[in-house]
This record gives sequence, structure tokens and C-alpha cells, in this order.
Amino acid sequence: MRRLGTATRLRLLFAALTAGAAMLGTTALLVPSSEAAPGANCTYYSDESYTTVVGQYGRDCCNNQIAWGSKTSHYECGGCFTCTPPPP
Repeated sequence: MRRLGTATRLRLLFAALTAGAAMLGTTALLVPSSEAAPGANCTYYSDESYTTVVGQYGRDCCNNQIAWGSKTSHYECGGCFTCTPPPP
């Protein structure tokens, strides 16, 4: 049996490391992000004047869940709500 030379072993090691890095990078790209989705955050108003807020549902920019008030047919969706620290 013939032993592999130093140059061949280095090439094989480099190829294995490159393949491993490519698999790790691909896996990282496939993991879903946890950012708030624009358009999923809605503010609900009491009437068509859009002056009195009666509820908000979605996530803030820190990815904390926001859910309070009531849902009406008068609403605006988009962006993320201002970050608020979670309750203690």
C-alpha cells in the first residue's frame, strides 16, 4: 500500500473543510428568521376617522409579542411597533 503524500493530505483536508463550510452556510440560510414580518402588525381604530386606537396585534421591532384591545374593520398594517421592554 502506498501512503498519501503531504500535499495530497492537505488538498483532501482543504476539500473537506470547504465542503463542511458550504453545508454549514446552506443550513444557516435555510433557518427561518425571527424578525417581525412587515404587514403582520396591525393597529385597529374605533371608526373611519382613524383617531382613536382600540387595539394592536403583531410584534414590536424587538420581536416581543403585542396583543391588546379589540379588532375592528378600521385598521392599518405594516412596519413594526416601537420596542417596549417585556413585563417583569
